[in-house]
Amino acid sequence: MVNLALETRNNKEKIPLIWLETCGCSGNIISLMDADDPDIVYFLREMVDLTYNNSLMAAEGEAAYEKFLNTLDKEFILVIEGAISIKDEGLYNVIARYKDRLITGMEAALKAGEKAKYVISMGTCASYGGISAAAPNPSQCISVNEHLNKKTILLPGCPGHPDWVIGTIGHLIAFGIPELDEEGRPIIFYGITIHDNCTRRSYFDERVFASKLGEKECMFRLGCRGPITKADCPIIRWNDTDNWPIGVNTPCIGCTQRGFPDGMEPFVRY
Repeated sequence: MVNLALETRNNKEKIPLIWLETCGCSGNIISLMDADDPDIVYFLREMVDLTYNNSLMAAEGEAAYEKFLNTLDKEFILVIEGAISIKDEGLYNVIARYKDRLITGMEAALKAGEKAKYVISMGTCASYGGISAAAPNPSQCISVNEHLNKKTILLPGCPGHPDWVIGTIGHLIAFGIPELDEEGRPIIFYGITIHDNCTRRSYFDERVFASKLGEKECMFRLGCRGPITKADCPIIRWNDTDNWPIGVNTPCIGCTQRGFPDGMEPFVRY
């Protein structure tokens, strides 16, 4: 998919990318750095021009925010990770001080979202509010879609897999918006449930269930949310290994679904 995107671009200038970290843990940008095929070096050298990111850019202070502002006059892709804190006009999430004025994530997301060619909500906090909006939600966090008056592509996950965002951006470059489900998630990544491809599915079909963590059988009766959670985790795995929650004897906790985490607790049920 990525190579196709590059061929389609025919050596044109790389599209600018703003990756804005708002009210969250920065887990998605860390996950991106663990990308393997393609890796982050290929992603940055060949696919996009990362003009702004709170964590990775070399520029600091006002010089960093000026790069953000300069990108707004171009055709660019906006990735937002983290929910949008709106309490007290967003002052619980400040991303910059510019000309003696505090710049909130709430303001920056709106400013960039209005002008971006495409907007991607990366991770569950951006997509649905996630952990940042969990009860009692003292900073009044909301999802990116609730904040912007614009359709966004949702890539939920806590954190999201690097393949999801690199693959989506590759599709945007080559073909435009991929086919989305009713939630706004790319079907190629969120079209089936964890349960459909779970390595323990045969145990479920035979009604053989684990009674405690660490046993090899199906963990449905321990509270696994695989049957209702849509993502391709059993196929793509994590960190370029066999690593994924059920592979390390942990039930799926439904982190890609609307309502996580409040609606999925307790994560283990006996």
